Amino acid sequence: MPEHIPAAPAVTRVMLIDDHPLVRDGLRARLETVPGLQVAAEAGNAEEALKAAAAQDIDLALMDINMRGTNGIELTALFHARHPEIAVLILSMHDKGEYVMQSIQAGARGYVLKDAPSQDIVQAIETVRSGGIYYSAALARQLTQPLPERDLLTLREREVLKHIANGESNKQIARDLDLSVRTVETHRLNIKRKLNIDGQAELIKFAVESLRLEGKN
Repeated sequence: MPEHIPAAPAVTRVMLIDDHPLVRDGLRARLETVPGLQVAAEAGNAEEALKAAAAQDIDLALMDINMRGTNGIELTALFHARHPEIAVLILSMHDKGEYVMQSIQAGARGYVLKDAPSQDIVQAIETVRSGGIYYSAALARQLTQPLPERDLLTLREREVLKHIANGESNKQIARDLDLSVRTVETHRLNIKRKLNIDGQAELIKFAVESLRLEGKN
């Protein structure tokens, strides 16, 4: 739900970040019909997005979460650190509250569901560009609910946890997620630290149980 905020600037230069060209095409076609919105750049991954952000004048990044390599939440944190002048609005299929919280913690100014009406996306852009925070109304109730313990983890840490539950080694996980082995090791350490887990056996047990619980949701 949007905050009460002042009017947006006259022209908002938007970058679309999604690894599906058809999704970007659809968004571009919709946004270019809106007065005051200009799609100034597109990117299919984090590397392309960061290059475009450094080379062009961008006001707002409309970003998906699911991307190979650096995901949208991690990329949001990079944008927040390197280009704080660019507002980030997440546009995702994920409707769980933990994704919203992780995105906001990473520096996003809003979160809209991909199945939301197109006018909601336009309203979200206007709200965020004007300095407000926006999230889809369908998420409001979830954001007031306490998160279960496993949702203390970031999206990437949960991905690593799933691979741990499947018995994969650090090298296998690194290959599957397109990460370095050292990065996977760091994620393992962060997972154990956040969940107060000491040994490898306890970590595997928690990973298997977490995967089982997610399968029920």
